[in-house]
Amino acid sequence: MLAAFVRAFRTPDLRKKLLFTLGIIVLFRLGSHVPTPGISYSLVQNCLEASKGKSGDQSGFLNLANLFSGGALLQLSVFALGIMPYITASIIIQLLTVVIPRFEALKEEGQSGQSKLTQYTRYLTIGLAILQSATLVTFARNPSSLFGGSCDTIMTDQSMVTILIMVLTMTAGTGLIMWFGELITDKGVGNGMSLMIFTSIAAGFPASLWSIKENKGWGTFLGILILGVFVIAAVVFVEQSQRRIPVQYAKRMVGRRMYGGTSTYIPLKVNMAGVIPVIFASSLLALPGLVAQFNTHANGDNPAWVSWVQENLVKGDHPFYMATYVALILFFTFFYVSITFNPTEVADNMKKYGGFIPGIRAGRPTAEYLNYVLTRITVPGAIYLAIVSLIPLVALVLVGANQNFPFGGTSILIVVGVGLETVKQIEAQLQQRHYEGFLR
Repeated sequence: MLAAFVRAFRTPDLRKKLLFTLGIIVLFRLGSHVPTPGISYSLVQNCLEASKGKSGDQSGFLNLANLFSGGALLQLSVFALGIMPYITASIIIQLLTVVIPRFEALKEEGQSGQSKLTQYTRYLTIGLAILQSATLVTFARNPSSLFGGSCDTIMTDQSMVTILIMVLTMTAGTGLIMWFGELITDKGVGNGMSLMIFTSIAAGFPASLWSIKENKGWGTFLGILILGVFVIAAVVFVEQSQRRIPVQYAKRMVGRRMYGGTSTYIPLKVNMAGVIPVIFASSLLALPGLVAQFNTHANGDNPAWVSWVQENLVKGDHPFYMATYVALILFFTFFYVSITFNPTEVADNMKKYGGFIPGIRAGRPTAEYLNYVLTRITVPGAIYLAIVSLIPLVALVLVGANQNFPFGGTSILIVVGVGLETVKQIEAQLQQRHYEGFLR
């Protein structure tokens, strides 16, 4: 593998792409530490220092958003919103494609239709960024909701002009991150947006691990590292696992030439839904806590439903929270797979081009067979996602780690998935020149 990296940097065009990608990532991380106008950097650092060890008290939404921003959200930097608005916009557009006929027609148009959907995603990203930045400014005016009760103020000026500048700056930061991601996709290596998320999450790994070492000592620290190696190996194994449905294409004459007669397969991954169900479940489970937070009274005289939500749906180590989290992940896994893979459409396309599954009649029987296989392969995929997502919550109980525990949940799924895809792209470009990639 090291020899492959050396060859990659010796290849002029691939070296240029790798250096360009690394340069964009460096700019992205620098922007994550530049404070937004109107925010005192020293006061933010004091609040962060005072809130150490209290991250479990923050809402799940804030934990998730801070994870995807690489810690920039709690520092209220220029890139505080990170890539989260783009992820939300992409998911919304993808779901609307199933509901709105116009979007479905654009999807079927090919490249031109996909370009229009991408443009709609950009517009929606900017709209969501304005909404989320305004919400974050509201939190910044009451910093105890972000950092706990030990923080009084972090804004040097709370005038309307300053607030508008803060909203505009954070929105512009999201637009800049989106542009960075598209630049990497066009001129660098890998998918730009995925690498942005990868960078944000990986940036928090060292701090999370070191805090475990300081709190629990070297024994627990080394034990978690060993556990992390096994978890990563298991995630890689499942992410690469797939059920291959054999497909045979019949021979047919077109003019004076014979076409078809080839054999191929339909790869059905065990985890077809990826990390989306975990994000859906985390976001939905965080909403009750967020609503309850806005209905909390300073004197402690809270409504009964607010107290119940804060007791059962905010603390990650509560059994009810864990059970609800698992149930939501299982539901969203089946839901997302059902809207992204249509067995009837696949069966119709196979029939149109003369393809069939050996032993299965074309048309409706093929669709029923694909649905049968897909349903049964999604069950272990959903259970796998639920188990990996519970690792940070179990770690919260056992070692007192925060819910952004590095070797589990959303973080490990994204880091491993993006890492595998990026390595495959580099390997493919190496094989074009040397016929030898990372894997021999």
